[in-house]
Amino acid sequence: MDALCDLFLPFKCSNAFMWWLFENATELKLMDIDSEQLGIPDTEYKATVKMPSGEFQRIVRDMQVLGDTCTISVTKEGVRFSVSGDLGTGNVLVRSNGVADKEEEQVLIDMDEPVELTFALRYLNFFTKATGLGPTVVISMSPEVPIVVEYPIEEVGHIKYYLA
Repeated sequence: MDALCDLFLPFKCSNAFMWWLFENATELKLMDIDSEQLGIPDTEYKATVKMPSGEFQRIVRDMQVLGDTCTISVTKEGVRFSVSGDLGTGNVLVRSNGVADKEEEQVLIDMDEPVELTFALRYLNFFTKATGLGPTVVISMSPEVPIVVEYPIEEVGHIKYYLA
């Protein structure tokens, strides 16, 4: 038997107490993985939406009750979040409000051309876990390109999620 597979049970007895000592030795070899680094190319996005992160979180959470996928459409009218599932359908239209009392309440839409893409709500919901990091979220979209959900973090930087 291999030394690492043996079981030793030392026994020591004193004053009517029995003590057992179990030892477990584990050895793992390091793995050398040949991997390529994944680079994310700079992309000019056709539509960018800046909105309150709490509102985005609420929309995604509410949509998840109705279905598994969400279609996000950015047009002149605004940004529309749509879902259709077994329980029904839902649509939320968020319009650009340009000027708001507080900067974190602003909804700004910068669009070169209309964009409509569909994503799994499961993953969008994972992204919203970063809502507490900052008051706003920036959603960038282009056809045939993964969506970028970015949470700016004051004085630190940002966290970006990509979803294809």
